[in-house]
Amino acid sequence: MRKRISGVKRADRVQELVKHLSIYGSSTISELADQFDVSTMTVRRDLGVLEDKGIVRIFHGGVLFNGTSSDSKAANDMDYSLLSAESQHTDEKNRIGKRAAALISSDDTIIIDTGSTTECLARSIPSTLPITVMCYNLNILMHVSKLKNADIVFAGGYYHPETMLFESAEGIELIKRNRANKAFVAAAGIHPQLGVTSLTHEGRTKRAIMNTAEKRILIADSSKFGRVFQAFFAELSDFEVIVTDQGIPQQYVQEIERLGIELVIA
Repeated sequence: MRKRISGVKRADRVQELVKHLSIYGSSTISELADQFDVSTMTVRRDLGVLEDKGIVRIFHGGVLFNGTSSDSKAANDMDYSLLSAESQHTDEKNRIGKRAAALISSDDTIIIDTGSTTECLARSIPSTLPITVMCYNLNILMHVSKLKNADIVFAGGYYHPETMLFESAEGIELIKRNRANKAFVAAAGIHPQLGVTSLTHEGRTKRAIMNTAEKRILIADSSKFGRVFQAFFAELSDFEVIVTDQGIPQQYVQEIERLGIELVIA
C-alpha cells in the first residue's frame, strides 16, 4: 500500500515525486494526483519541471522515470538489444513461439512483429503451410524466407541494428495499404493502466499493424508484465488473444479475464 502524501510545499513535493518514481518506475498522472492529494494539473506542472531536467518523461497520461534505480520497473531504449534479449527467458519464448504458431491456419495472411519472441514464432511455422507473411525485421525475414509455400511482403526502410527493424514512412504506408487475418505483436512492456509499450522507434510501426489486422495476438513472456517503455501503441483491451508463459502475475490473469481476452499459457 502506497502511503498518501499531503500538505507539502511544492519544492518538497517535487522531491517526493522523484523519490516515488525512482522506486516505482512509472505511474499514471491520476495516481500521482491521488497520492499527493493535489489536482492532475498540479501534478503535470511539477512533472514538467522534472521533464525539463531530463529526470522523467511524460506520455499517454503517465510518466516514466529516467533514472537507473535498481528497484525501478521503468525501462528505456538504451537498455535493449535484440541479441541480449534472445538470451533471456529462452525456454519460455520458445514455448510461446510454438504455441502462437499453432494459431496460424492455411491461407492466413499474417503480420509478424519485431522481437525475439516473434522470432521464435517465425521459426516454428510449419515449412509447407501456405500463408502470406508481412514483416519488417531482418531476423524474421531470415526464417520466413525458408518457408516453401509462403508469399512474403517486406516493409523496408532505415535499418535499426539493435532490433534488426527496418522502419520508414514508406514501409508504414505499405503496411496500412494491406490487411491481415492475424497480427502477432510483441511488446517491451505491459501495464494495466499505462498500456502496452515498446521502444521509441518501434511505436509507429506497431500502431500501424494494430489497425491493419482482423485479430491482434499479443505474444510476450511474463517478464514484460509490469514494465513500461516510452512508446505507447495499444491498450491491453485492444488484443483478442494473449500468449504468454506460466510466470504471468495473477493480477494480470484477473485483468485479462475481466477484459474478456483469450489467455493462452504456453
